[in-house]
Amino acid sequence: MDSITKKDLETLRLQLIADLKKLLEKPAESKPDEKEWLRSKEVKKILSISDAALQNLRIRGVVHPVKISGLYYYKSEELKSLFKQ
Repeated sequence: MDSITKKDLETLRLQLIADLKKLLEKPAESKPDEKEWLRSKEVKKILSISDAALQNLRIRGVVHPVKISGLYYYKSEELKSLFKQ
């Protein structure tokens, strides 16, 4: 087991502060009524795909959802970036 140094703690602190700043900043290009996170049902409707197609996107690593209490949530920015390529 490695020892945690003061430098490690300082790096962690700086990363946490940077992450919190990102979370608190509201992106200028997002619309006020736009959701940041979408459920599977919404993603399937937007993309006009089936359950199996969405599952394949997850398995292949094309999308990276967060699973909370058995439900998948997808970041809307990530879905938009799929179409910008």
